[in-house]
Amino acid sequence: MKVRELLDGIRKSDIVLPEFQREYVWTLDQAKQLMVSLARGYPVGGILLWKTDAPPELKNVDTLPDRLGTAQVLLDGQQRLTTLHMLLTGDIPSFYTAAEIQNDPRNLFVNLQDLDFQYYQASRMRGDPHWQRVIDCFDTSQVNPLQIASDKAGADDGADVMVLAQHLLDNLNRIRNINEVDLPEQVVPSDADLDEAINIFDRINSQGTKLTDAELALTHITGKWPRARRAMKAKAQECGERGFDFSLTFMTRALTTAVTKRALFEAVHSRPRDELEAGWTTLTRILDYLLTILPPRAFVHSTSDLNTTNALIPLVAHLAINRGRFADESSIHHAINWLYAALMWGRYTGQTDQRLEADVQLVVRETEPWDALRANIAEQRGRIDVKAADFEGRGVQHALYRAIFILAKAQSAVDWFNGLPLAQTHGTRYGIHSHHIFPQARLYAQDEWDSDNYMHRQVVNEIANRAFLTAETNIELSATPPADYLPAIEDRHPGALAAQFVPMDPQLWHIERFPDFLAARREIMARKLNEFMASLIDEPERTHQRPITDLISLGESYVLEFKSSLQWDAVKNEPNKALRQASLKTVNALLNSQGGTLVIGVEDDGSIYGLDRDLSLTRGSRDRFEQLVATLVADSMGASTAAYFKVRFEDVEERSVCVVDVERSPEPVFLTTPKGRVFYIRVGNTSRALDHEETLKYVEANWDH
Repeated sequence: MKVRELLDGIRKSDIVLPEFQREYVWTLDQAKQLMVSLARGYPVGGILLWKTDAPPELKNVDTLPDRLGTAQVLLDGQQRLTTLHMLLTGDIPSFYTAAEIQNDPRNLFVNLQDLDFQYYQASRMRGDPHWQRVIDCFDTSQVNPLQIASDKAGADDGADVMVLAQHLLDNLNRIRNINEVDLPEQVVPSDADLDEAINIFDRINSQGTKLTDAELALTHITGKWPRARRAMKAKAQECGERGFDFSLTFMTRALTTAVTKRALFEAVHSRPRDELEAGWTTLTRILDYLLTILPPRAFVHSTSDLNTTNALIPLVAHLAINRGRFADESSIHHAINWLYAALMWGRYTGQTDQRLEADVQLVVRETEPWDALRANIAEQRGRIDVKAADFEGRGVQHALYRAIFILAKAQSAVDWFNGLPLAQTHGTRYGIHSHHIFPQARLYAQDEWDSDNYMHRQVVNEIANRAFLTAETNIELSATPPADYLPAIEDRHPGALAAQFVPMDPQLWHIERFPDFLAARREIMARKLNEFMASLIDEPERTHQRPITDLISLGESYVLEFKSSLQWDAVKNEPNKALRQASLKTVNALLNSQGGTLVIGVEDDGSIYGLDRDLSLTRGSRDRFEQLVATLVADSMGASTAAYFKVRFEDVEERSVCVVDVERSPEPVFLTTPKGRVFYIRVGNTSRALDHEETLKYVEANWDH
């Protein structure tokens, strides 16, 4: 289909954009390169249309024009067509508003002499008529090649003017002929449903500006609940006004967690509209609650206090399961302690999806999961407590810098000159600045410190040489030596120095004692941070497993699987020992992953099947059934695995079920099967066998040897 036909179709709303499409995200350079390619006759890709008589909700279109036939829904190529619409017509297409165009390319110019495309630069283009706005090139009244040639060549040589004019006209026509370029068109069958259309869209899209996992999840969400994107943006703006800037990626993951009790984006793809809307209602209440308690309880006043918003996802999961509230003050304190630890030690800076999924599933399993979550951090990091050496060479980009700022706010720290509490927001003039206690200029004036030496810069700029002051005070102090200004601060605001961990020995405030000052302050910061963390959890956490009925209601997941029976074949209505392998496979996968729970006596859909038939094979004895499970695991996976699983029984709907709680094994565990030794892991809500190469990579990545 020709470009002009496509643009005309957009103008007439013959071609429409579904609400589930993302915004216009092309960069200015991508828009420019599209025009370069078209002007030179290079291929630029095609479009994908879905012709349907039942279109999904559309962007900025309330009703389609009254016509017979089907609507043409644009699934792929919208970035190209939006760019072409703006550059060839000068207008934003109707399916977008001006606010939704992040990078407006309409200031693109072209040099008609050599077809060089560039965005406007006054120093380069002013006074040179060769440079014309691309938009004007498509308006026959705006660009006159003969006039340009006359202005450029002068009136002395008419022949030269005509040659130049013809050259400019040829190039102008090459640009205008972009309207006649045929873009390849692919069409999704009209009998395709919405999910099929989205899946096709994703496959095609993967060859262009690929959707992220979050964008694909949001595409599925808006395909069923068209207003989701706008609802998320509105809520994000509301949170931003309270100091918390949440991206669409965070909002999508948080909604996924609220709906599915999982952290992986793919988990939300198949959820119906009613679950999405109910989950959104839950999430908005959770966000309101968190933004209310985080400032006064955790001294987290904005997302600038967080090195990643992913650390809030386990909190969202916990609150979604527990009616949007922490159980009591102790629960709040334990949650905050874990949050600090997760932020300080970068729990989600690598393997983000895997770690979030593991932590969220742990939240699902336990009513108070914070000790177990801290154990995950300790396993990853080796320890949670902070040592003085952790501050050495660490600058403001390190997570410990934010931790120290939070601690200073918790200690009621104030600005050293105007006395304003650091925990309050003060506007631009009094915004918080990072002040060098020992000024850089003073240090670099000493022979000992060289600004060209990377290691020296690391020390001069480390956290232990930083204080938190309002902007006005930071400017006033400038390069004043600490020995000159620190005594006056202590006189004016007693305790203000100690609240920011400044060593109180005045001898350490002299320039020549800078290394000693750093060493002393590192020790103070580490000790105070550890004391503060410990004070939050001086009352032991009251942990217990979530009631089995609650677990069953959540459905199968990464850490939860149901089996209707251990060894009774319901189809043949007879014992079948071969069925044991299914339960053993699950136990093996849980041992090799993050642990979890196997419930025997429950159907895949959560309905209770019971253990009556299984127990009939052990003379009705639960003890013998438990011993059978233990023996099967020991024989197929080794006796040492006994330390990492427990068997218990619960009564649900007047029927017995067997619950096998499995911990993560400290060593890889292989399952001996009739076909040989197999290594299983959990993938989503299933157990998958790895081949030899995959097993080696998995073991290397998940266990230290």
